[in-house]
Amino acid sequence: MFLVGAGPGAPDLLTVRAARLLGEADIVFHDALVLPEILSLSSTSLKIPVGKRCGRHSAAQRFINKRLADAARRYRIVVRLKGGDPMLFGRAHEEISYLQKHGIRVEVVSGVTAALAASAEIGVSLTRRGAARTVTFVTPRVGAGERESTWVASVVAADTAAIYMGAGEAAAIAAALIAAGKPHATPVALVENASLPNSNVLYGTLEELPLIADGLQGGPALILLGEVIRGQGRNYSAAFLTRKLRP
Repeated sequence: MFLVGAGPGAPDLLTVRAARLLGEADIVFHDALVLPEILSLSSTSLKIPVGKRCGRHSAAQRFINKRLADAARRYRIVVRLKGGDPMLFGRAHEEISYLQKHGIRVEVVSGVTAALAASAEIGVSLTRRGAARTVTFVTPRVGAGERESTWVASVVAADTAAIYMGAGEAAAIAAALIAAGKPHATPVALVENASLPNSNVLYGTLEELPLIADGLQGGPALILLGEVIRGQGRNYSAAFLTRKLRP
């Protein structure tokens, strides 16, 4: 069984190992956001969509786990294809633990995670010398029955933050961080469809985050936050922002 990172979207950002395994796979269980161009590299395999997207019907994790185990007993090469890197906000632990418990060997193939694709998209180093020595990757999402997240404290403490799966909660994120002491004027960038031809980048400040999030077009988006963003382009005029933020 192979847990393979599909990267941020662009097919040519797949690792060589990932592309080889897709070409050899008998069956591929893939996330919802994996593009057809990537799946086409596995031309002869059976393809099963099992991914999750917020607000949409998706397979329960325990059902996915069982299907993976059943497939591993039946097929020679089984690929579980996950967006980004499997080991970062990809629920890899649940799948690995279940498979190992049932005597199935698992190999993980890394992928390019969204934060690194987003920083490349805007040409900003997340650890720019003199501006950032700490980086945190967080998500505000908390599953049912899980312990309370400390994402706010992590972002406040870090020089640079990458916030996954948060664009739809922009207002709540901005309010929580400002209430915790993050300056209103902290620079932010919203990067949508990083690495793809239809990428969309919006700049502003933490205070403006709910407004600039309205400019997203429905694709997967990541929030980058910190002084390393300062000086990057802006998509809204100061006059427009003044009208919208202070009616």
